[in-house]
Amino acid sequence: MPSLLDTGRGAGALLLAPGVYAPQSDTFLLRDAIEREDLPPGAEVLDVGTGSGALALAAARRGARVTAVDRSWRAVVTARLHAALARQRVRVLHGDLLEPAAGRRFDLIVCNPPYVPSPRKRPPRRGAAVAWDAGHDGRAVLDRVCDGAADLLRPSGVLLLVHSTLSGVAPTIERLERAGLRAAVVRRSSVPFGPVLRSRSDWLERRGLIAPGQEKEELVIVRAHRP
Repeated sequence: MPSLLDTGRGAGALLLAPGVYAPQSDTFLLRDAIEREDLPPGAEVLDVGTGSGALALAAARRGARVTAVDRSWRAVVTARLHAALARQRVRVLHGDLLEPAAGRRFDLIVCNPPYVPSPRKRPPRRGAAVAWDAGHDGRAVLDRVCDGAADLLRPSGVLLLVHSTLSGVAPTIERLERAGLRAAVVRRSSVPFGPVLRSRSDWLERRGLIAPGQEKEELVIVRAHRP
């Protein structure tokens, strides 16, 4: 059975099909960044890896014209349902990351990608872990977004990206700037380990990604804009 989730301020209740990422700390952090962003009237917004559609709805409520993308059909159906229930116009497309939006330009791109370092070398192709596992260094998806987002941004367009410091902040900034964007961390938040990180804390410690006994991770919002 789908679960009913209260996502907090202004988000209402979400129906989540099995395997669709449940909004949590990283979602809320990015939602707040969206709400603070200065959007032009009728802004074109792209939500990459929309999952439940919570971030797409946050942008739509600000009057933006929103396109949302996810590789999971369950997520696509879930996001479409939530948009209909919220009476918000969101175009939800099925496809891999930025590919369904190729050739278009946006004022704002938002992305909460899989970013958790995993004992598995390659990200899974199916199952719930698709939403968070991202290879040994946690960058299997992050790097693709960093490399490709600039081509979809209008002049002065902005990318808002959330991820954990466990997957490396410096590589994110460096890749975005190599792609022609100006990037910086604009917000940080320390949160307790969830079940996934707790279950692999020994592996993370052996890899030197966390300190012995560490029980919190730091999330960051990276804001990159096209000059």
